[in-house]
Amino acid sequence: MKHLSILGSTGSIGVNTLEIVAEHPDRFRVVAMTAGRNLELLQEQIRRFRPSLVAVLHPADAETLKAMLGSSAPPIVSGIEGLIACACHEEAEMVLSAIVGAAGLIPTLAAIEAGKDIALANKETLVTAGSLVMAAVARKGVRLFPVDSEHSAIFQSLVGHRRGDVRRLILTASGGPFRNRSLADLQRVTPAEALAHPNWSMGRKISIDSATMMNKGLEVIEASWLFDLPGEQISVHIHPQSVVHSMVEYQDGSVIAQLGIPDMKTPIAYALSYPERLPLNLPPLDLCRLGSLSFEPPDTRRFACLDLAYEALRDGGSAPAVLNAANEVAVEAFLAGEIPFLAIPEIIRATLANHRVLPLTHIDEVLRADRWARDEARKLIHPSV
Repeated sequence: MKHLSILGSTGSIGVNTLEIVAEHPDRFRVVAMTAGRNLELLQEQIRRFRPSLVAVLHPADAETLKAMLGSSAPPIVSGIEGLIACACHEEAEMVLSAIVGAAGLIPTLAAIEAGKDIALANKETLVTAGSLVMAAVARKGVRLFPVDSEHSAIFQSLVGHRRGDVRRLILTASGGPFRNRSLADLQRVTPAEALAHPNWSMGRKISIDSATMMNKGLEVIEASWLFDLPGEQISVHIHPQSVVHSMVEYQDGSVIAQLGIPDMKTPIAYALSYPERLPLNLPPLDLCRLGSLSFEPPDTRRFACLDLAYEALRDGGSAPAVLNAANEVAVEAFLAGEIPFLAIPEIIRATLANHRVLPLTHIDEVLRADRWARDEARKLIHPSV
């Protein structure tokens, strides 16, 4: 029986994780969970899984949730302190980090400092503070398991092989909903079109990141920290079928890949149960019915965010944190109808150009870079305000 704390229980990763817990009640118990503002779903989750502690971001939501649950309510806390309390819950052995965006950094780092193993679905944690996080992982002797399907595939493809034999990592990308759209068409796309991912069911922010390919750029940075390789040894291939989740190429030319249907339960379950593999109620991969698998290079003229991520990785220091924060602001502005789709990379590029890259030695420096980038990006979006 493994005791879990789930950071982001009402998001797509959190929901899938709880479905795995429900399938294997003899293997997992949820002792703490956090969520955003989907209080109806959170209430259902609390009644079903009976955690010992719950956190929401806003104090008013905590009071509302207590009233919804009545006498059956567990202790409910709020704010960043509440998130940290859940991340550091004394009974938790593993923390699933699935809070969207940079907001997941502080509680995830707190969990590492508390000696918890991490199942990491929040890529921004490593994007914004990779050097600090990996140093803390080494210092505390905890294990960090990737939950992103691409990084899980690489992790699985490395098992049993010598790291020194790796030539490069190959991250696959679906190409999102606009893989075949022209630049002229991209000028006119709407948020609704950008949210319609062809293969995966994801949250709003990550769906837009997939449409711009910033998601893949963030994954390149994350992979660099997870597997201790420079960007020059990390490639991206467009793979529309989303069946080959990523690959590792070795010095002798061998390429080891992990394949599976596009369902996040597989990488989540592997992170939760490693080194075992849990039986899951999923359909098998039918390669004969699929017929063919195709690959192509990404078009960085249409998907400039990918190159911006590589540049930020090369610059190092505070640059990836600035890249991430500017992207979050630009995505919010696009979803609100304030900027067109192709303005997202332009806002990010301009924010990076106005930033003086600094080394990161403490979490406060990450937070300062994040705040500066958000303010700068907002000024670029609303120059008259």
